[in-house]
Amino acid sequence: MICPYCAHNQDKVIDSRSTEGGAVIRRRRHCLKCEKRFTTYERVEPAGRLMVVKRDGSRVPFSPENIMRGVSNACGKRPISEDIKQALATAVEEELHAEFEREVPSQLVGERVMAKLRNVDKIAYIRFATEHLQLSTLEDIQRELDDLSSRPTTGPDQQGLFAARNAK
Repeated sequence: MICPYCAHNQDKVIDSRSTEGGAVIRRRRHCLKCEKRFTTYERVEPAGRLMVVKRDGSRVPFSPENIMRGVSNACGKRPISEDIKQALATAVEEELHAEFEREVPSQLVGERVMAKLRNVDKIAYIRFATEHLQLSTLEDIQRELDDLSSRPTTGPDQQGLFAARNAK
């Protein structure tokens, strides 16, 4: 590693530890020439850029900030913490990168966000669905509300089914 102070290329690693949930390695280094300390970070770079195919056929680079912006707009002033919003956006991003190599339809990105929002907050889900599904009439929105109310209220773990059974 090249020392940022004297440009010497020999150093000694003093300390290494993982950060950001193991996605990054932080190393404290000691320059053998000027004896100053500096820190380096090692991250895995994504192999290829994931492109989002829009409805009109255009392609844009995938941006997790766009997901976060959409989730934040849908949540508005709802009592949903930033940590939950960020975790939702990160989960969608990880799913998409694991499943797709080069291109993903924007429709699918929106569906993934909607599925996660449905389990977080129903009002935020309806707000997002109104935009994503382009619900333009009260009948469309009512149909989506009816569909939402007919689904189980618990998340994907379905613990509510077992709680009702154990209560008997």
